[in-house]
Amino acid sequence: MTKETQSFVTEKLHELMNAPSCCAEAKAAAQAWLDALGTDKQADMTEKLIAELEEDIMPIDTLIAFSGSEAGVKVFGEEMAKQINAHGREIKAAGAKYCDCPACTAVAAILAKKDDMTV
Repeated sequence: MTKETQSFVTEKLHELMNAPSCCAEAKAAAQAWLDALGTDKQADMTEKLIAELEEDIMPIDTLIAFSGSEAGVKVFGEEMAKQINAHGREIKAAGAKYCDCPACTAVAAILAKKDDMTV
């Protein structure tokens, strides 16, 4: 991995870990990767990080379905769920594949570099 890629991923991982919408598993995987930089565990942690991020990024259709469900209303509240659902539909119509919350945005940026991370 080049120093540029490592720097980019490190920056995005910090954005991810600071995002209110970041789950505990993604935070743990991000920190484990950061801790493994420059060690013999880096390659293994890179694979684990990528697997975790691919699992965590929310496809736009999943966001729309969840925010339109009873479970989504329980999590977000009725008004916020409606707003998230409308926003999801709007960004899907504009071509979005994934949720655009801060966590998913950081994950998408990292995953766009995943081939460069495993070199």
